[in-house]
Amino acid sequence: MSKDPKDFLFSIIVPVYNRPDEVADLLESLVHQTDRGFEIVLVEDGSTVRCDTRAEEYASRLRMKYFYKENEGRSPARNYGIDRSDGDYLVFVDSDCILPPDYIAQLRKCLSENYHDCFGGPDAAHESFTDTQKAINYSMTSFLTTGGIRGGKVQLEKFVPRTFNTGFSREVYSKVGGFREMFSEDIDMSTRIRLAGFSIALFRPVRVFHKRRVDLKKFWRQVHVFGMSRITLQLLYPGSMKLVHWLPALFVIFSLAMVVGAFFRKWMLIPLAVYILAVWVVGMICTRSVKIGSLGVVTSLIQLYGYGTGFIRSYVWKILLRHGRDEAQEREMRRGK
Repeated sequence: MSKDPKDFLFSIIVPVYNRPDEVADLLESLVHQTDRGFEIVLVEDGSTVRCDTRAEEYASRLRMKYFYKENEGRSPARNYGIDRSDGDYLVFVDSDCILPPDYIAQLRKCLSENYHDCFGGPDAAHESFTDTQKAINYSMTSFLTTGGIRGGKVQLEKFVPRTFNTGFSREVYSKVGGFREMFSEDIDMSTRIRLAGFSIALFRPVRVFHKRRVDLKKFWRQVHVFGMSRITLQLLYPGSMKLVHWLPALFVIFSLAMVVGAFFRKWMLIPLAVYILAVWVVGMICTRSVKIGSLGVVTSLIQLYGYGTGFIRSYVWKILLRHGRDEAQEREMRRGK
């Protein structure tokens, strides 16, 4: 590192696809940043509903670059933005995120006090989000679901930054290259960064408000693909899959076994009932809402069954049946977005 983080220009690179209203919320949050040492690079990835007019509304208040390109996917859009950015440190958030006013200030402080080549930050639900969004956020961050796998307050595996809130130095990009067009591209990128000898850290103060899915059916498809992509990552990086990654699949298998067993012994449902009760109680405490806590039970089960069945499906197809990363399976994965 040849430059002091106190002098960094941060490039916030955002791929966009048919989300003009959400982009407006993101840009509004950037207007209120206490640290103005950043640029925003919006890359419209072949949207049919464009956000160019939204970008124009904020062009005079932000250091902004807006590009429109043909649709190729999120990773090519991010790489396109990187190549057209000027920042010393590259930051990636999703278009459905809202950044707290001190986001850039906290990032600069963390890098100045404890520099790392790559960082990731947590996400939370904003008070303005819908009950469904808050419930999904709870299920995606709770230790009772897969929060430990994803890197929550209690981590079950080495922290892996996610593309809704991550960043790395330009030096990393020069050596490692850009994002691959695949699901779980953030895990793939983090793995390559670590293998190249760069450091990665979780900066807890550098958080975002992440809206996530607002439709439970889309949420199911999303987490189902996440489960499938874990097998793809194992094929790319043998030995990367740990016991913890099996937990949702084991939950699917054992919970279904409990349901079947309950036809013969009613008490076999007790462990599942206790788990669901724990998710409900913790959900109400975390969200401070009976309604959201109750909805959190539904989203948590969707997450676990969606991820678990995707994992099992892909494990059988790619590993047991030895089909590997065939093109048909990859097309199914891409349809999940």
